[in-house]
Amino acid sequence: MSMPCSCFAPGRTIVQGLSADRLAVLTSIKVGASAFSFLGSCCIVSCYLLFKDLRKFSFKLVFYLAFSDLTWSFFNLLGDPGRGFLCYLQGYSTHFFSIASFLWTTTIAFTLHRTVVQHKADVEEMGPLFHLYVWGTSLIMSVLPSIGNNYGLAGAWCWIQTGTRIESVLRFISFYVPLWGAVIYNASIYYQVIRTLNYAAHMALDMSDRQLNADVKVDTKMVNRWSSYPFILIGSWSFSTINDIHNFLKPHQPLFWLCAMDIGAGSLMGFFNSIAYGFNAAVRRTLWEKLNQWFPVKYQRLKLGSPKLTGSFPETEIAMFDIDDS
Repeated sequence: MSMPCSCFAPGRTIVQGLSADRLAVLTSIKVGASAFSFLGSCCIVSCYLLFKDLRKFSFKLVFYLAFSDLTWSFFNLLGDPGRGFLCYLQGYSTHFFSIASFLWTTTIAFTLHRTVVQHKADVEEMGPLFHLYVWGTSLIMSVLPSIGNNYGLAGAWCWIQTGTRIESVLRFISFYVPLWGAVIYNASIYYQVIRTLNYAAHMALDMSDRQLNADVKVDTKMVNRWSSYPFILIGSWSFSTINDIHNFLKPHQPLFWLCAMDIGAGSLMGFFNSIAYGFNAAVRRTLWEKLNQWFPVKYQRLKLGSPKLTGSFPETEIAMFDIDDS
């Protein structure tokens, strides 16, 4: 979500410390970056709906993550909706679906931990609980600001207003607590998964089990890529967190460059998620196979030149999260 810069006084065209021209620049950054997130999320959602081979439980979690990013970025693309119902709808919807996006990443981390560390095969049965957890928590966190009618103009777009200290605190509680809670949880989970696989690798070396050692090396390579997932949230929202803290402490001294970094990085979260979580080996393989079926003559050479994209699909829940098998 492109975070409305809290340095903006709600409902004013020229705000304290920022001119209307600079405000327009920030709005353009928000809309432009959100367009990348929208397109990236569209691709993942389309792949899931078009290709039945991808409709396994693990990729369903990626689909719901992409759907949340898609809806969130769509409302960001509205730019400045003005006052009224559309303003409230934008503020509420962007808040709801951004939190949902954070939480779906924790369900993916949980699935990996339960499969790799706990060796459980019951994650698919927990699907309804995942939905209750994600949508229920998102609803609660989104309703909190609406109790005091705190959704409204927060610059040139709508979100939780920060005209008072109470509104600023509500923003921190309802947005940043779930955000950084997800970051901490994901980081701890991926650390445990990597530690488990490293232990298995050492055991395989001690036993001189070549096949097991080869399997562990593949898994470790995948999980090393998974370990970068928490950095998507960190990279997307660190500037926003710093900016809101700065504006909470110094509400009349906004920093334009910090607002720009805040809005640009936050609005690209959906784009980063679509690349990291969505365009995995199974998706790439499926796309190449479909292209080969639809345009066999034109794409046959490309497919032969990409042997790593051929072959059978990963069958395990863990393999479906493979990001890059190259």
